[in-house]
Order: sequence, then structure tokens, then C-alpha cells
Amino acid sequence: MRLPTPSPSLRASAGGDSRRSPHLELRTKRLLLRRWRPSDRAPFAALNANPVVREFLPGLLTREESDAAIDRFEAHFDEHGFGLWAVEVAGGTPCIGFIGLSVPKYETHFTPCVEIGWRLAAECWGRGYATEGAHACLAFGFNELARDEIVSFTVIENVRSRRVMEKLGMTRDPADDFEHPSLPEGHPLRRHVLYRIRRPAGTPG
Repeated sequence: MRLPTPSPSLRASAGGDSRRSPHLELRTKRLLLRRWRPSDRAPFAALNANPVVREFLPGLLTREESDAAIDRFEAHFDEHGFGLWAVEVAGGTPCIGFIGLSVPKYETHFTPCVEIGWRLAAECWGRGYATEGAHACLAFGFNELARDEIVSFTVIENVRSRRVMEKLGMTRDPADDFEHPSLPEGHPLRRHVLYRIRRPAGTPG
């Protein structure tokens, strides 16, 4: 698998050392991945209140809980220089959810690590946005952050997200499946599958 080298505009938007820049934006053919704005809070709360979007997540979020999630995303950017970017469609919807990279705070057999993840409004599913944006995030993670590996995970039944992981070239070893430490024992969503992808040989970083 060969990942694209970030475009000059991506490198320029990083403002020098992209590993420390809290203002990085990633652009693809159809998407802009950027920092969060106050106007993103209402549409993000709407998708977090949608039971279709939250099917494989632990419950619906109130507006306050959704806003608190954005606050955590922004704090992650300030700490790490990258994170879960708000996603807007070029010439279209200003915020359809997030795609990005994060560092889990809990401990399990594959941490410390960098995780790639996404959550998009249901009306935007089936258009390839998650795969398109995630490809850009992987390229950034390998080319700019010089990560040797990036992981992703979800509940076993989440076939839609698992299909995106596989389209990205990520692979699963059943021996890596795990009980998510943030969920209590016996919770129906606790069992997760883990997917990994290694930095391709010859990738700069």
C-alpha cells in the first residue's frame, strides 16, 4: 500500500513543524478537516442525538455532553498538535462530524498508540467521506508524525466501520480483540476488534 505524500498546501497550513501546530488543516478532493468552531456545536449535537449514528456507541448524548466532547477534542489538539478534526464538505455542509487521530488515555495491551477514528452524520454515509478523510489522516500520521503504526477499533458488530478500516488497508488479528476498559464488565458493547496498519516501507518520516 502506498500512501499519498501531503500536498504543499497541507504542509504550508501546518505552519512549520506540523507535529506541534495546533492549527493544522487537512484537505482532500472533497473535504476540509479543520479545528472546531462554535457553529459546529449544534450539528455535532444533532448527530450525537441520533440513535442510528450512536448504534454502536454507549447511549445518546445531551447537548451538554456533546459540547464537552468538542472541548476534549480541542484540548487534545492543544496538547498533541493533532486530533479529531471537524469535517466539512467543500462547497456544501459546514460540519458533518469528525475524522482524525487521537491518543487514548486508558491502558490496554496495544497502548500507548495513535488511533484513527470517524463519526459522521447518517445522511452523509455511503459517499466515501470517511475513507477519503481517513486516507489523509493516515498520510499525515505516517509522513508528518512519523508513526510506525496506527490502530483503529470498534465493536464486533459494526460492519460499516470495519469495512472502512479494511478499505484503508488495515488488518485484524483476532488475538488482538479486547474488552474496552472504558465500559463496565457485561456491557453489550465492551468486546472490540482491533485493526492495525504499519507505515509503508520508504515512507518519509
